Amino acid sequence: MKLQRKNMLRASALGALVVSGALVLTACGSDDNTNNGGNASGKPSVAAGDIKCGDAKGKLLASGSSAQKNAVDLWVKNYMAACQGVEVNYKSSSSGEGIVAFNQGTVGFAGSDSALKPEQVEESKKICTGGQGINLPMVGGPIAIGFNVAGVDKLTLDAPTIANIFNDKIKKWDDEAIKKLNPGVTLPSTAIQHFHRSEDSGTTENLGKYLKATAGDAWTYEAAKKWPAPGGLGASGSSGVATQVKQVDGAIGYFELSYATSQNIKTVDLNTGASAPVKASADSASKAIAAAKVAGTGSDLALKLDYATKAEGAYPIVLVTYEVVCDKGNKAETLPTVKSFLSYTASDAGQKVLSENGYAPIPAEINTKVREVINSLS
Repeated sequence: MKLQRKNMLRASALGALVVSGALVLTACGSDDNTNNGGNASGKPSVAAGDIKCGDAKGKLLASGSSAQKNAVDLWVKNYMAACQGVEVNYKSSSSGEGIVAFNQGTVGFAGSDSALKPEQVEESKKICTGGQGINLPMVGGPIAIGFNVAGVDKLTLDAPTIANIFNDKIKKWDDEAIKKLNPGVTLPSTAIQHFHRSEDSGTTENLGKYLKATAGDAWTYEAAKKWPAPGGLGASGSSGVATQVKQVDGAIGYFELSYATSQNIKTVDLNTGASAPVKASADSASKAIAAAKVAGTGSDLALKLDYATKAEGAYPIVLVTYEVVCDKGNKAETLPTVKSFLSYTASDAGQKVLSENGYAPIPAEINTKVREVINSLS
């Protein structure tokens, strides 16, 4: 099937996300919020016969997004149990570091919370002889805005207000802009302390895309993996940001929803322009991702998300993680293992691991394309 025929695939292609009911990514950090084994016994959660080792051999290095860390850990455990003598080593760092490593040729594939930029694709051509880096979507999830304000259990914010908090223009929790969005809530005069990622991060970039699309003049920065705004304090990984928010009265920060859930951190409801504010949840993020389109061409399956959606019950601050690989020109010594491992992650068995561990499997129609591309890698 030609991959270019349905580049503008709409909600029907992604509608399966809505029924998955499990759209919670682990955060971009080192915390492990899964059982790390696929089942209570700690044994691999998939039969060895479901994994096709093929000509896989030796060691495969990969690195990047820690949003998918726990998923990759489960995949690696199952895969290595089935494919004796093969070692897959995924270094959970950040999307930025993963892409740098990929374009330096030191890893077989990279994980990223956002699709490759044109200049990164161009750079990848030096490594992918006769080809280029492409994006293969594997899983998605919501980015929560977590807060810690003594005496405040429920908080609603809109995009301009979030922008003005994170660009250091709103400094107190009883600011009129916040009070207007929260009638009946007693807000203290506590100083706001906002935290952001200190390293390059796809989570930062996806928050930036949301603010750029929705906050108007309040957010003038282009979306980037490096935090762009003045003020605030940086913390390493989503785990670091969540820890700071958890500990500091008056704090606010952003991280994948699973950290808020696991650490009992309150999250902001978004005023998106729908009839009611939207909570960060599996279902609400699913509704937003369901409106995505395939924006990539050829073998590239990058998705275009609608961060400005006002659909009822849709939570628009979301991300999708990609595995970044060469379509052509992969190293001969690692290509069989790359194809074998990614074929497993995209298989029914691999995707079932996601749904069993609080992640969202990729919808069948998109995943069919992912499998076809993996099979064609050379």
